[in-house]
Amino acid sequence: MIIEVKVKPNSKREYVKRLDENRFEVGINSPPIDGRANKRLIELLSDFFGIPKDNIKILRGEKSRNKVVEVRV
Repeated sequence: MIIEVKVKPNSKREYVKRLDENRFEVGINSPPIDGRANKRLIELLSDFFGIPKDNIKILRGEKSRNKVVEVRV
Protein backbone atom coordinates (compact mmCIF):
# COMPACT_ATOMS: atom_id res chain seq x y z
CA MET A 1 0.00 0.00 0.00
CA ILE A 2 1.28 3.47 -0.88
CA ILE A 3 0.33 6.30 1.50
CA GLU A 4 0.93 10.05 1.67
CA VAL A 5 2.23 11.35 5.00
CA LYS A 6 2.45 14.92 6.24
CA VAL A 7 5.08 15.03 9.00
CA LYS A 8 5.07 17.59 11.81
CA PRO A 9 8.56 17.46 13.40
CA ASN A 10 9.26 18.94 16.84
CA SER A 11 5.65 18.24 17.83
CA LYS A 12 4.74 18.43 21.53
CA ARG A 13 3.11 14.99 21.35
CA GLU A 14 3.62 12.06 19.02
CA TYR A 15 0.62 10.81 17.09
CA VAL A 16 -0.54 9.14 13.88
CA LYS A 17 -3.79 10.54 12.50
CA ARG A 18 -5.57 9.00 9.51
CA LEU A 19 -7.03 11.78 7.33
CA ASP A 20 -8.54 9.45 4.74
CA GLU A 21 -7.79 6.05 3.22
CA ASN A 22 -4.28 6.90 1.92
CA ARG A 23 -3.40 10.15 3.73
CA PHE A 24 -1.95 10.46 7.22
CA GLU A 25 -0.63 13.19 9.51
CA VAL A 26 2.14 12.24 11.92
CA GLY A 27 3.46 14.34 14.80
CA ILE A 28 7.04 13.55 15.82
CA ASN A 29 9.06 14.79 18.83
CA SER A 30 12.35 14.43 16.95
CA PRO A 31 13.92 17.31 15.04
CA PRO A 32 14.50 16.92 11.29
CA ILE A 33 18.28 16.57 11.73
CA ASP A 34 20.42 13.68 10.44
CA GLY A 35 17.35 11.64 9.49
CA ARG A 36 16.12 11.32 13.09
CA ALA A 37 12.59 12.39 12.19
CA ASN A 38 12.44 9.88 9.31
CA LYS A 39 13.63 7.09 11.60
CA ARG A 40 11.01 7.99 14.21
CA LEU A 41 8.33 8.21 11.49
CA ILE A 42 9.06 4.62 10.48
CA GLU A 43 8.90 3.52 14.14
CA LEU A 44 5.53 5.23 14.68
CA LEU A 45 4.02 3.85 11.47
CA SER A 46 5.31 0.40 12.40
CA ASP A 47 3.48 0.57 15.74
CA PHE A 48 0.33 2.03 14.13
CA PHE A 49 0.05 -0.71 11.50
CA GLY A 50 1.45 -3.47 13.75
CA ILE A 51 4.12 -4.54 11.27
CA PRO A 52 7.95 -4.74 11.34
CA LYS A 53 9.93 -1.58 10.56
CA ASP A 54 11.52 -3.37 7.58
CA ASN A 55 8.11 -3.35 5.85
CA ILE A 56 8.01 0.47 5.71
CA LYS A 57 10.02 2.47 3.17
CA ILE A 58 10.05 6.19 2.32
CA LEU A 59 9.76 6.39 -1.46
CA ARG A 60 9.75 10.19 -1.93
CA GLY A 61 10.24 13.23 0.27
CA GLU A 62 13.14 12.22 2.51
CA LYS A 63 13.92 15.90 3.11
CA SER A 64 10.34 17.18 2.89
CA ARG A 65 7.43 17.27 5.33
CA ASN A 66 5.25 15.68 2.66
CA LYS A 67 6.32 12.10 2.03
CA VAL A 68 5.19 9.12 -0.02
CA VAL A 69 5.62 5.93 1.97
CA GLU A 70 5.28 2.29 1.00
CA VAL A 71 3.73 0.07 3.68
CA ARG A 72 3.86 -3.68 3.07
CA VAL A 73 1.16 -5.21 5.29
